Amino acid sequence: MTSIQTLSDEDRRIVAQWAVACAERVLPLFDADATAEAQVRDAVARTHAYGRGESTAAEEIRQRLVPVKAANAATTPAGAAAARAVAQAAAVAHMGAHALGAAAYAVKAVSLAHPKQHEIVAAEISWQIDHLTEQQRLILRQLPALGTDSSGPLGPGLLSKGILGSTISELQAQIMRE
Repeated sequence: MTSIQTLSDEDRRIVAQWAVACAERVLPLFDADATAEAQVRDAVARTHAYGRGESTAAEEIRQRLVPVKAANAATTPAGAAAARAVAQAAAVAHMGAHALGAAAYAVKAVSLAHPKQHEIVAAEISWQIDHLTEQQRLILRQLPALGTDSSGPLGPGLLSKGILGSTISELQAQIMRE
């Protein structure tokens, strides 16, 4: 049985565009060896291609862990979070709920790069909300609230804890309000 967090392929392509935009904003924080940097840039390009319908979910699923491994080569915690934002965006081809993970990791990267500068973190979340299209909002409203469905990334796991969880909860609350 398919998880409610999966979304249709068409819907995943639409929210992948927002997820990769969120990840790209923090990509300058990623600093690693040339191989890891190339892998992360390739994941961004592939996610864009998937969003445009130029790649299949199966093709992207096969490569979704490449940017996860590249994150381990980051020279800073903020850089690792930026690479994980890209990894979450790439994983949208597998399950649409990863779009919120991409946004949350982007916020985590910003928070690590600018500790105790809460206004910068708040501005990042505002940017993310402001750059959602109405269609993307409608799609993301289909997802279960964080922690209420265990059959995907919005279950009681890594994305439900700390700044990742608080960011996703805030994003979901704002998406449902608008």
